Amino acid sequence: MKKDWHLRTAEETLAGLSSSAAGLSAAEAEKRLAEYGPNALPEKEGAGPLKIFLSQFGSPLNWILLGAALLSLLMGEVSDAAVIAFIVLVNAAIGFYQEYKAEQSVRALKKMVVASARVIRGGAESSIKAADLVPGDVILLSSGDKVPADARLLESNSLRVDEAMLTGESVAASKDAGARPEEKAQIGDRLNMLYMATSVVSGRAKAVVTGTGTSTEIGTIAGLMQDTVSAVTPLQEKFERFSKVLGLALLGIGAVILALGVARGESLETMVMTVIAVIVASIPEGLPIVVTIAMSIGVTRMARRGAIIRKLPAVETLGSTTVICSDKTGTLTRNEMTVKAVYDGEELYQVSGTGYAPEGEVFCGKEACEGGRRDRLEKVLRAGLLCNESSVYRDGAAWKVTGDPTEAALIVAAAKGGLKAEEEKKDYPQTAVLPFESEYGYMATLHRAGSGSLLFVKGAPEFVSEMCGMDEARRREVMATAEDLASSGMRVLMTAQKALSGAAELKREGLRDLEFTGLQGMIDPARPEAVEAIANCRRAGIRPVMITGDHAVTAQAIGRELGIGGESPRVITGRELSTMTDEALYDAVKDVSIYARVAPEHKLRIVSQLMKRGEIAAVTGDGVNDAPALKAAHIGAAMGITGTDVAKEAADMIVTDDNFASIYNAVVEGRVVFDNIRKAVFFLIPTGLSAVLSIFVTMFAGLPLPYTAIQLLWINVVTNSLQDLALAFEPAEPSVYERPPNDPKEGILSRLMIQRTFIVGSVIAVGVLYNFKAALAEGLSVEQCRTVAMTTMVFFQFFQLWNSRSETRSIFRISPLSNPFLAFSMLAALVAQILVVYEPNMQKLFQTTDLTEAQWIRIILTASTVILVVELDKWLRGRKAAA
Repeated sequence: MKKDWHLRTAEETLAGLSSSAAGLSAAEAEKRLAEYGPNALPEKEGAGPLKIFLSQFGSPLNWILLGAALLSLLMGEVSDAAVIAFIVLVNAAIGFYQEYKAEQSVRALKKMVVASARVIRGGAESSIKAADLVPGDVILLSSGDKVPADARLLESNSLRVDEAMLTGESVAASKDAGARPEEKAQIGDRLNMLYMATSVVSGRAKAVVTGTGTSTEIGTIAGLMQDTVSAVTPLQEKFERFSKVLGLALLGIGAVILALGVARGESLETMVMTVIAVIVASIPEGLPIVVTIAMSIGVTRMARRGAIIRKLPAVETLGSTTVICSDKTGTLTRNEMTVKAVYDGEELYQVSGTGYAPEGEVFCGKEACEGGRRDRLEKVLRAGLLCNESSVYRDGAAWKVTGDPTEAALIVAAAKGGLKAEEEKKDYPQTAVLPFESEYGYMATLHRAGSGSLLFVKGAPEFVSEMCGMDEARRREVMATAEDLASSGMRVLMTAQKALSGAAELKREGLRDLEFTGLQGMIDPARPEAVEAIANCRRAGIRPVMITGDHAVTAQAIGRELGIGGESPRVITGRELSTMTDEALYDAVKDVSIYARVAPEHKLRIVSQLMKRGEIAAVTGDGVNDAPALKAAHIGAAMGITGTDVAKEAADMIVTDDNFASIYNAVVEGRVVFDNIRKAVFFLIPTGLSAVLSIFVTMFAGLPLPYTAIQLLWINVVTNSLQDLALAFEPAEPSVYERPPNDPKEGILSRLMIQRTFIVGSVIAVGVLYNFKAALAEGLSVEQCRTVAMTTMVFFQFFQLWNSRSETRSIFRISPLSNPFLAFSMLAALVAQILVVYEPNMQKLFQTTDLTEAQWIRIILTASTVILVVELDKWLRGRKAAA
């Protein structure tokens, strides 16, 4: 179906749809239902359990582990193969459990579609299933209804529609069947159109259906959701690169060892077993489980701070976030219109407090409002309070609104000014009302006032000022004040009144020679915690970007208040985006931080271009209009209270308290998680490196291998894993709050850690070989010598664990009590190693023997050297950085 119905008159639309004001006949409706299909959204089939489980084996690291298990099995080392396979399966099971939540975005969209609709068919009104609506059907709507399909208005009476879920605008849109929007008008500016799943706030309407199912605007979003591919997270990319490099390196090392060994006359079987030992030694078998558990710990920590993680890799990705694209309404602002300024014709007053709670006051500078000033102020506030069809009420601890948010703001402002709604309504009972209509731009009410009547009018300044009895100079002065308020992002309403004698009638023709009472400027205020969170984000090197459906002036004012985009932020509107090429937008997103009057596809384009520039993009939002971008971004963060099901299902993270500050807290926790994963990798990798080095040296020196494959498995999986898990519980380091985001192009290990890995790996290899060679020189059996070598390696890891707690800080400056699990893990690993050395059944399985007291002393002294070496390295680097 065509999308330009807003450019046509009601008559042209009916003609274009081959319909009439009497609606379609039953036969024609049935024919069109067969042609266009039901008014429903298609459901995309999600991945099944088997597919999700099999996808867990796609990591190159798992391929390497399975290859090592297969080689071990072929060589008859069943126990080695079983242990490796068990590790792979456990990791796959954890991943499967986390990811077994099928995408429900389109299904949530379907739930939002209303179940029934009132239509006119064959000239008669009836109620049918919303799914049976077809283009050309004439529908009837009234206050409280959900719009069942996209439609062009035929008739409207005081119609106002909440379109926040599509446009992000906090104020209900006033609709008018006679409006003629511009050709490139965005959804929020198409005042003669209605859109599926939006809600009628007030008034009545008659409209003709122009689009159903996937041909609606919400159907377009559903299509975007299906076509959008979720971004690969930085951690996934890093591990993929890390695994590939590790795999290629191991294949190369294994091939060299195999070739050199056979060339020296070693048997093929012996050399294959040696290669298996090298592979087993070099692969950090426990790493996948450590990563998953570290992120799970991060999930728990984030949940305590108001952020629920739906997709596990999102935990680490938060630590790499460079840009947060946020909706304005309800996310950065309270989504509660609040009067901030009142003008009584002579003085401008400020109003304190935010939201619908009647807490605050009206003041002029620092002075109280008294005397004649008080009388003038009460006139303005009374007009806003009584010329009103809405109400504000308390529901538990929260204040809620029935009706229009703009009118609710006027009621709250009156309460702050000392007027009591019940008393005012009792003193001035309403006798007649002229509802707001966009054609006239105002509403009016008539009230009894003693023996006479009092008329109140409220509306747009350009309309109400024409009714007031003031000269042109005075009118220009008042309008200049209104424009000043509007330029600061406020929505401005003018009020006027007229005292009438006796009983009077309320007619539009009689609305003249009114007394101008004042102006009230209101805005959806910024959340105080959002201001602080955005400042924290900037300190942490994260750029906040506002993407909203609201007007450019309002967006700019809120952006300035929040600190987004600087003192004079540039704003790009949806109209500009519609004519902007991807290349031009690619250049613009580098500097522009505020976008206004955007459509859903615009938000997706903005996020896509940011990601194309290499940014790690997080997108926050709560409406249906946010869902495609939430899914496409590296991190989608949906609001938990005001967020729609669509947004929540598309998101990676749900902010339970709708607090932007929780996003920042989640970013901090994400950085902590990545730091701890990096610490675990740095703890594990030197072990593999030292094992490879020691195997190379012993092989070419004609010595026995210092450990068997199963002993290496014990070191890498059991003792190491007990300890590297402790690193997942490390608290945040002080630098995490202010340093730049993690570089997504940097690998799992930083350059500093890579250099230190070679230093530590070499120290461990030298220490192990020293004790192994000394044991051989004493004439001990190979089993005894290997027990010494294995235990030396284990104790090196005890001390390396402390080194891994920080890249730059000395371990002597870190409280040992800040991570109690660390001491527990070391104790557990020590007990496990003692059992391997002394327990008979363990000795048989791992081919170990008892150790003497002298051997224990030499092992501990040798292993402790790694602390001295790393502390010296930290000191030298710190001194160089300070120079």
